[in-house]
Amino acid sequence: MSDLPFTPRLLGTVPDSLAIRSAKIHLDSLEVMADIGFHPYEIGTPQRLLISVEVWLERLEPPAGDDAGDAWNYDHLKQEIERLAGARRYNLQETLAAEIYGWIAARQGVRALRVTSSKPDVYPAARGVGVELASFSGSTP
Repeated sequence: MSDLPFTPRLLGTVPDSLAIRSAKIHLDSLEVMADIGFHPYEIGTPQRLLISVEVWLERLEPPAGDDAGDAWNYDHLKQEIERLAGARRYNLQETLAAEIYGWIAARQGVRALRVTSSKPDVYPAARGVGVELASFSGSTP
């Protein structure tokens, strides 16, 4: 890198080839405890889950000002996932992931969505076992 000071481009001079084409927020590997699983030894024994969400936004441009009211509230997203995980007992990760998915999908401004749930403590030789729900096929929308 150069030691020259950074001089930003003038507004309106970004070429089309560098225009923002995708805007995404994410919450990666949020650790929650949930009473989940259908095996007798799992029932009533909370397990550690790692929940990740990726939310592609309809609005591509960053907010005009640096106002928190114009952005997604990560705290609210985290708190709602924690609330859903602890709200009841689940037999399947698919069910919890679908509830999280439905809550986020109902929010205004969502263009595409992916929710993953993983149990990291099931098999010692695996990082985790889980499920992924997405509003698209392939790796990205």
